[in-house]
Amino acid sequence: MAKLSKPLCKICRRYGEKLYLKGKRCETVKCPLDPREGKRKKGFSFIKRKKLSEYGLQLMEKNKVKFYYGVLERQFYRYFEMAKKKKGVTGENLLKLLESRLDNVIYRANWFYSRRMAKQAITHGQIQVNGKRVDRPGYIVKPGDVIKLHPNSKYTKKVKECIEEYKSHIIPSWLKVDGANLAIEIIREPERSEVTLPVNEQLIVNFYSK
Repeated sequence: MAKLSKPLCKICRRYGEKLYLKGKRCETVKCPLDPREGKRKKGFSFIKRKKLSEYGLQLMEKNKVKFYYGVLERQFYRYFEMAKKKKGVTGENLLKLLESRLDNVIYRANWFYSRRMAKQAITHGQIQVNGKRVDRPGYIVKPGDVIKLHPNSKYTKKVKECIEEYKSHIIPSWLKVDGANLAIEIIREPERSEVTLPVNEQLIVNFYSK
């Protein structure tokens, strides 16, 4: 599982975006990028302080997406190579692959407060796909897959609490979530427009194309 050694709030401040690395805390005024309390200005201090080169912009965009999805460089580059081989636009394919990661799916379904919590549940063997336990957060789901908690999972209570607390959050239309039975069905592949992080994926493509 990818681990972040840097203070999480500093990562968000550096990129000037809420990357939701701390779960519920990111929804409160305690978040340094929260527009309330006049705190959001701090989030752009790095960008204003230093004018970046084209390479710097590309590197920054790549790292922002890596932190957002919680993947390391080697794994991220592997996704890029997979995206190049697929039909369509490479940058869009890359984002669709990242959205289709198992940890991201159960996070977007409002089962967990953060992707870090989702990763932990998966590595602890608490998640099943099509009736089989999957312990890889980077497992790529496909249309028709059904995701459930492991029977008698110790995370059942936490998942129910998160679903209740985040019931006003919009769930992507490519996911069909059964809150009563704690099941998620993959209806279709995600679309580029359903990626919520503001990102210029072409900068990432240009970075790896040199």
